[in-house]
Amino acid sequence: MAKEHKTNVMRILDKEKISYQFYFYSHEDGLIDGVSVAHKLNQPVEQVFKTLVTRGASKSFYVFVIPVEQELDLKAAAQSVSEKSVEMIHVSEINQITGYIRGGCSPIGMKKQFRTVIDESCLHLPTIIVSGGKIGTQVELASSDLISLIGASTAQLCK
Repeated sequence: MAKEHKTNVMRILDKEKISYQFYFYSHEDGLIDGVSVAHKLNQPVEQVFKTLVTRGASKSFYVFVIPVEQELDLKAAAQSVSEKSVEMIHVSEINQITGYIRGGCSPIGMKKQFRTVIDESCLHLPTIIVSGGKIGTQVELASSDLISLIGASTAQLCK
């Protein structure tokens, strides 16, 4: 792959010698939601995960990584990080907080490594697919490698 096509996420994975597969997909049609991306990649939707950023009652930020077809259970998410409550951040805040844009937010390589929890369904899959850090790019890696790389924990996060 040409060097200019490598995303920061891929450079981090290369540096850490973590095995991954990358995918590119067309996004000119504006369909960048996770389910559409899974279909474009011909991958099972349960294997493709989305990255959600929240703010807790304490004003701390938390990242939750869940299957794209699922919905985050805010109570379960708050409980998993010992917060009274969590709420989704506004789309306009994503870049300022994470360094990424909507549709290209990856749990790998944010401006700051926030406490991250991945839905426990990842433990039943050999690999999961997450954003490669740019719209049109996804990376597939072992969930154990992702958990280890970003210091994540797992919990039941979906309704």
